[in-house]
Amino acid sequence: MEGDAHWMQRALGQARLAIQRGDVPIGAVIVHEGEIIGAGHDSKEGTHDPTAHAEIMAMRQAASHYGDWRLEGSTLYVTLEPCPMCAGAIIQARVARLVFGAPNKRWGAAGGTVDLLKPGLFNHDVEVVAGVLEEECAALLRATFRSWRLARSTTKTPMEEPTR
Repeated sequence: MEGDAHWMQRALGQARLAIQRGDVPIGAVIVHEGEIIGAGHDSKEGTHDPTAHAEIMAMRQAASHYGDWRLEGSTLYVTLEPCPMCAGAIIQARVARLVFGAPNKRWGAAGGTVDLLKPGLFNHDVEVVAGVLEEECAALLRATFRSWRLARSTTKTPMEEPTR
């Protein structure tokens, strides 16, 4: 677990980058043989790309680094349980192991809402480890959304200005 916590801290660093860029604070890193070969954070807002999830961005970078779409023997660390799209991409990329922080009660596809990574469903099985630095990952999401809600509630548009 200590090694997993180290790499999850690196994923949290990616999540913090997402906040700086106005995106949802989800971060991911892909590790192979003790080296980060891919890193990414949610970039949907900045890129206007619905597929720009942290996991997808990290897998794209890792595949480019690796020179192959097959990421066999790698571990993906992500701060939030992957959605169905990302779970499918994880299977397609042949990622060996998924380690995630906080559960995703709305979109989770690694045992949360659905379990697309259940062993035996597809031609490739992914080992799943849940809950690594769960509270820290969840707290970052909660704090960010709380901050965004507060900012929206204190920003007045011209229609909201009081009439004199």
